[in-house]
Amino acid sequence: MKATVTTLDAGTAGDIDLKDEIYGLEVRQDLIHRMVRYQQLKRRAGTHATKDRSEINVTGKKMYKQKGTGGARHGDKSVPQWRGGGKAFGPKPRDHAIDMPKKVRALALRHALSAKAKAGEIIVLDTAHSADGKTAALKTRFAKMGLKNALFIDGAVIQAEFQRAARNIPNIDVLPVQGLNVYDILRREKLVLTKAAIAAIEARFK
Repeated sequence: MKATVTTLDAGTAGDIDLKDEIYGLEVRQDLIHRMVRYQQLKRRAGTHATKDRSEINVTGKKMYKQKGTGGARHGDKSVPQWRGGGKAFGPKPRDHAIDMPKKVRALALRHALSAKAKAGEIIVLDTAHSADGKTAALKTRFAKMGLKNALFIDGAVIQAEFQRAARNIPNIDVLPVQGLNVYDILRREKLVLTKAAIAAIEARFK
């Protein structure tokens, strides 16, 4: 698959070959869905908690005598029936993460990249570079490229000036290639890959 390499000034810098085994797969939405669910569940803190009747700090004295009141028989104020009592079957801290084989996760990432390529939403960038690290200047260059909502993936190391300039622009994310993931790919309209990122992705899927 051929792709045109562009520059940050909306110019062209030649062509590049994108491997069909990474960017040309027949997209499987079920795999992508499984991966997004895996990521979202893994991100959950799982710190929600309520107190059950054994954790409520109230007196253990019997509320009223067993007989003669004309009411039901009660002995403990910490039971769920009463206001201020414990919660029956309430949530407790736990890990929400589910298992997903490593090979399936890798395959889901390839399908997410293929989905973006099929939709024409991948842009290949020569280099992600900023001379002065100024947000206004970078925002102007993005406007020339028609980028309003995009994920930038660079090589293993991102230029500090480019990252600093891009972080204040809404709906623009910048990640190193090792941070590439299905959820972030799908949440942005455009996927911008530098030539260094493409080389690293190909090496990763060898």
